[in-house]
Amino acid sequence: MILIKQLLFFVSVLALFSCSKPQQANDIQLSTKSNSQSRNTDTNVTKISKRDYQNKLHGFWLGQSIANWTGLITEMDKVGTAQTMPFYTDDDWGKPDLKAMWGEYVPHAKRIDFYFVKPGQPWGADDDTDIEYMYQFLYEEQQTSLLTAQQIQQGWLKHIYSEDDAPLYKKFTDSKPLTENFLWESNQQARILMAQGMMPPNTSEPENNNKYMMIDAQLTTEIFGLLAPVQSDVALKMSYLPIRASAKFDAQWISEFYVIMHSLASSVDKSLTMQQQTVWLATQARKHLPDNSYSAKMYDFIKNEYENNADKNNWEKTRDMVFDRYQQNNNDGYIYQAPFDAGINFSASLISLFYGEGDIVKTIKIGTLTGWDSDNPTATWGGLLGFMLGKTKVEQAFGQGELSETYWIHRTRRNFPDHTVDEHGEDKFSLMAKRALTIIDRVVVEQMNGEMDKQNDLWLIPNKK
Repeated sequence: MILIKQLLFFVSVLALFSCSKPQQANDIQLSTKSNSQSRNTDTNVTKISKRDYQNKLHGFWLGQSIANWTGLITEMDKVGTAQTMPFYTDDDWGKPDLKAMWGEYVPHAKRIDFYFVKPGQPWGADDDTDIEYMYQFLYEEQQTSLLTAQQIQQGWLKHIYSEDDAPLYKKFTDSKPLTENFLWESNQQARILMAQGMMPPNTSEPENNNKYMMIDAQLTTEIFGLLAPVQSDVALKMSYLPIRASAKFDAQWISEFYVIMHSLASSVDKSLTMQQQTVWLATQARKHLPDNSYSAKMYDFIKNEYENNADKNNWEKTRDMVFDRYQQNNNDGYIYQAPFDAGINFSASLISLFYGEGDIVKTIKIGTLTGWDSDNPTATWGGLLGFMLGKTKVEQAFGQGELSETYWIHRTRRNFPDHTVDEHGEDKFSLMAKRALTIIDRVVVEQMNGEMDKQNDLWLIPNKK
């Protein structure tokens, strides 16, 4: 296996050099302004340590992976139907997992509990992490600060299997092998349209994609907020086409809500408690939601219910109200269609955000138990809180020692270089975080009119009013 990986790595390196562009990463340094020393004392800039940011990015990938694989245990177990009721509560934590609505358990856990991967084994890719991984790779490959629609389309076709060319997959050891491209709902339709020559944003237009209101973009684009720290308008610019690959209207705005929170996580007042920081981030992102949208009204309703709930541990009360208000009675202009909806899962995510109170352990636990597409909201908050904490504090929060940092992207996607030739998986969180710094270098200079203080290893990012 190692010899095969070495051979594939050698071939990929040759291909990389044969296709590489003449532009080098050093070009970014040449475009750095000469007055960074004076800018470093400017109170109108945010100074970010690149070394600290790399650790935070490691925390993002680790926190997201813990949350993703924990949430997968209960994914679609409880979706508000007679067959899946009653909903989970705190009392179900640690108990045996129940079957999902399609009648199967999960292969990686038997009980509802946090899921960890120890060193020596890789974290498996899933759609909550693998498409973000792809977008980061496209930025590395294209050496750009803004992907074009064509680059996105070509990236999807190269790195995401179709239903026709996907390999066989066995969910359990005794399962019948079936083709699986690990793509669903709106993303699946977008991939079909791209193969026909269509590009975003057309791939999310309702006349082309009748799944445009589903959750897909919410779980595949949060990383753009981290690739554009502080300046959330730049983050929205970078994420526009990736979000519009599969989402429009409220599904788009909800995805942008998450992008804004991730971007502003670099400028939040660190003297605040974690609960205060997350509330501030959500409050800023709420300003982006159109007031007459169902997503804005969901946010306002859930925040109000949390604030007026005398028992801040009784998140189940608000979850049950969400089920009644939105799934059963279609309030605030929202019409429930499926447990994959952007709306119902946005509501679920807000419950875990507010009642989690900035505690990554509590937030992921509540998100896992809330219901519906439970791995997606958990992954979003696990990534954000993991970024805010950094790698070591994530491990400490869960009472864990060193956790695995290797990542198996080829579990679900294809055609990526192997950065870990002698190990399982193809990449490491630390390497992924380090490579992202070069992308952000370019974004800071080209998109933000910012600078790099190479002497102190800082980004100097202008604050916008």
